Amino acid sequence: MTSKNKYKKYLAFLLIIGCFFGSIFLFDNKLKVDASEDEYAYNEDEVYNENGELELVKDAKAAILIEPTTLEVIYEKNADEPRPPASMTKIMTMLLIMEALDKKVLTLDQQLTASEYASSMGGTNIYLEPGEKMSVRDLLLSVAINSANDSAVVFAEAIGGSEANFVKMMNQKAKEIGAKNTVFKNCNGLPEEGHVSTARDMALMAAYLINNYPEILNYTSIYEAYLREGTPKKFWLVNTNKLVKFVEGVDGLKTGWTNESGYCLTATIKRDGKRFIAVAMGNSTAKIRNAEVMQMLNYALANYDVEPIYKQGTIIDTYEDVRFFPKTYNIVITKDVNVLKKKGEVLKKVTVEKNILYENIGFDNKKVGTIKVYYDGKLLTEVDLAVKEEVIKASFFNILYEVLKEIFLVS
Repeated sequence: MTSKNKYKKYLAFLLIIGCFFGSIFLFDNKLKVDASEDEYAYNEDEVYNENGELELVKDAKAAILIEPTTLEVIYEKNADEPRPPASMTKIMTMLLIMEALDKKVLTLDQQLTASEYASSMGGTNIYLEPGEKMSVRDLLLSVAINSANDSAVVFAEAIGGSEANFVKMMNQKAKEIGAKNTVFKNCNGLPEEGHVSTARDMALMAAYLINNYPEILNYTSIYEAYLREGTPKKFWLVNTNKLVKFVEGVDGLKTGWTNESGYCLTATIKRDGKRFIAVAMGNSTAKIRNAEVMQMLNYALANYDVEPIYKQGTIIDTYEDVRFFPKTYNIVITKDVNVLKKKGEVLKKVTVEKNILYENIGFDNKKVGTIKVYYDGKLLTEVDLAVKEEVIKASFFNILYEVLKEIFLVS
């Protein structure tokens, strides 16, 4: 046999061996992917410690589990301990982006330009070059899916004029929401002395974002997408939150990791009309972080119901005043009011206390009073009331017509 033939047989042998082991690897990998949802299945035996106390997380340094419409806390661990939030910082960044879109400060098709400073960001990026233009839509995808630090700075400069000014806006919004123990120093969560938040504050920010701008979930729920398609710089975005791919109902929200922060995640799930938010900070590995977050979310789904009391837009009162047109208008509640209760628990007594400022009608249709809702004798929430219709001052002839109509109807 010639050396040439020996060489060919040797290559063929290596090729057969490679194909054999390659098929085993692919099959094994497929089994792992298919088993991923089962990996996060709820195990009731693991939620209580040896003293019978609820212990949904063991590894995370801090954690919290809430229902976002009531802000009721189901479980917490060191929830007010300030810690570096890493890229979970971008929850507030996304909140201000959505607010800017809502106020028409930005539009989704608008092109933003990357500054030299934005392009210099470290960590996770989409590698924007100085002067590169990209649409708000694509930049938002890169922040929500890929956690791009450079894109976050582009937004900060577009909305705030500078990152420093945008950070002031972030801190102001955090205070408005009630995130008392949060101090932001940048817009993307890169390590910086004094840049801290808490599990409770992150949950409050996440709830505010979802409650007011649920369309953000159209971005955070995407597992993969592409930027710069049709160019040599086509870029693949892969969601840093793997739960959106492997767990039914998970549609957000933001991961985080630095050496200082450990593995962090704020996640949300919606199933059977119920939504919950879980936050874990300071986990030792991404796998443990995901498992503990899912343990919290699954516990909530298995043990709690959300009972609607009022739907947004429910008519609370109807009023007539000939000074306005139309003379009859409806006063409605401005957001959903729900009660969180244990499964099987009987709904307790609900009472309300209305405070309608009729003198505000015609001047401020967006707020004409409040309604306090009490559940089992305790204040559940206080919600603004608004006029459903657009109310304008009636003309002289409108008023005359209504007066004459009343006279003739009476007579």
